[in-house]
Amino acid sequence: MSAIHAIELYLTALLLHRGHSPNQIRKMQHDLSARTGLALEAGLRLRAKTAQHLHSLSQNREYLVTRYGPELAATASQINRLTATLDEVAAKVTILIGLSSTMPQPVGLTPETSP
Repeated sequence: MSAIHAIELYLTALLLHRGHSPNQIRKMQHDLSARTGLALEAGLRLRAKTAQHLHSLSQNREYLVTRYGPELAATASQINRLTATLDEVAAKVTILIGLSSTMPQPVGLTPETSP
């Protein structure tokens, strides 16, 4: 479950960084598919297999299964697939946020006066 939660947090961090409101993100609840869609629109580039896995995590409601119905864990993702998804999301979100943080500000704008 902690891997699924970590993926959710990485996607949330990217969305917040890209200007989505906390309220908008909160309304998605634990829907990784919705978060992934917005993250892709925000510039995140994932392998097709990873994006599909994130969609299936939502469709199969794995967050809820692992948290509230551990007896159903046999239907959950294999740990190596979950780890690969987490590794890719973590690496690419970190790079994307880091790149945009190091980009120079337009002339005349400081972080305090940026829109």
